[in-house]
Amino acid sequence: MTARAVTEATFEQEVLKNDRAVLVDFWAEWCGPCRAVSPILDQIATEHADKLDIVKLNVDENPQLAMKYQITAIPAMKVFKDGEVVQTVIGAKPKPALEADLAAYIS
Repeated sequence: MTARAVTEATFEQEVLKNDRAVLVDFWAEWCGPCRAVSPILDQIATEHADKLDIVKLNVDENPQLAMKYQITAIPAMKVFKDGEVVQTVIGAKPKPALEADLAAYIS
């Protein structure tokens, strides 16, 4: 299972109204570190599909959401639960570090 794309049109339904915790990966095609973390997030999405949804939001194609959630550097990941941001992770990290950051949602 890979992380699926969301847009401004689908964000409310896929993220804010989701019953589960959702990690949103804010990224852009030109961002090298974003491309590096993408397969790691796909692995986490597959391994923890029963606990955490992972979606990707392209900041160039969805600038309003990037502004709303104060994304000033990418990659940036925000975990949403019950429509609220409950955790923020900034920067590309190796899988063990990301899993440690997300332990509350994938354990």
